[in-house]
Amino acid sequence: MLARILYTTVFYLILPLVLLRLLWRARKAPAYARRWRERFGWVPPLAAPVAPRVWVHAVSVGETLAALPLMHRLLDSGYDLVVTTTTPTGSERVRAALGDSVYHVYAPYDLPDCLGRFLRRTRPQLAIIMETELWPNTIAACASREIPVLVANARLSARSAAGYGRFASLASHMLQQLTCVAAQHAEDGERFVALGLPPERLAITGNIKFDLTLNDAVRNKSSQIRERWLCSGERLVLLAASTHPGEDELLLQVFAALRAECPQLLLVLVPRHPERFDAVAQMAAREFVVARHSGGEAITADTQVIIGDTMGELMALLGASDLVFMGGTLIQHGGHNFIEPAAWGKPLVSGDSLYNFAEVSRLLMAAEGLLVASDVDELTRHVRDLLQSPQRRLQVGEAARGVAEANRGALQRLLQEVERLLPHA
Repeated sequence: MLARILYTTVFYLILPLVLLRLLWRARKAPAYARRWRERFGWVPPLAAPVAPRVWVHAVSVGETLAALPLMHRLLDSGYDLVVTTTTPTGSERVRAALGDSVYHVYAPYDLPDCLGRFLRRTRPQLAIIMETELWPNTIAACASREIPVLVANARLSARSAAGYGRFASLASHMLQQLTCVAAQHAEDGERFVALGLPPERLAITGNIKFDLTLNDAVRNKSSQIRERWLCSGERLVLLAASTHPGEDELLLQVFAALRAECPQLLLVLVPRHPERFDAVAQMAAREFVVARHSGGEAITADTQVIIGDTMGELMALLGASDLVFMGGTLIQHGGHNFIEPAAWGKPLVSGDSLYNFAEVSRLLMAAEGLLVASDVDELTRHVRDLLQSPQRRLQVGEAARGVAEANRGALQRLLQEVERLLPHA
């Protein structure tokens, strides 16, 4: 308790810096300067729930996309959903995918008065936190109001566990207030327990990201995108997904080296954050003929690099490619979601920073559906090998697809945990 009081005091003291950071981020992403009242819990009040009301919190785009199948199933079952995000891009995904079917606002800051206002105005009967967005006051506020808290699709890397371990007293008390942690893998669960989670509150449900569906709409959109990219020609498409600063320039080096042997190769760069779209386009244009995917500009046989500068289209872009590099791996960021390209049956390459998706990458590597490089030269060799052999591309892609299909079923197990904590509507 004393640790949380100290944490709360420090948070109040640094709140001006938090707001200044929002303003700083708004220089490149203006949406950060809007809807501040929501972050302080000043949200439109809801009437008392008729159906069971569930609060689902997903930090940003990745967590929101992972939560969408869960949220659709909850809506189909008659639940009333309050959905919060932290970032504007996450907010855009919620609005685009769910519209008015859910009540959506930004999550309140982890401060008692902000949380009190938010919970009084929304009145949830269950809180579902996606992955590992654990905040001491949020969990304490729910516990004091007897609102069960379920951490869904929970993951905790060794690196993150070490970070929580530096604040052992605060972390232990927080984890003891959780109702259930539905972990992706046993290793994640063991780390939660080691930090203080009571073992009886742990469930191993698997990774719900494996339960994605490639419906007709996304397949048709992907076909249309590929037709536009290829311009009725014979080209191979290397798509670099969710790239970060420090990676795009390395990928452009790889691309330059490969074009000498494969002049018809097309590189599609998809930066992780939209505020980087312009900078990456300018960087690529110094050496290559560049087109923007969003602009509707013509893609010709002379186009060498396309900037994937739209939101919510990554699944379709992945399907339009021949092979996929996953970003956040050539720098120390821990990687991003390998499951989406694997579900398409795309051969995968990456750097060796994989700690955020350690188990998924392990499964893919064991099946030879993912080729991992420790540096740019090795990455170039892996991509060259795949470009030169259609059979090799097929083999690696089918291995990746096999992993994706073999690990489905986590969503149903997670729904069972939800229904255990909150009766069906």
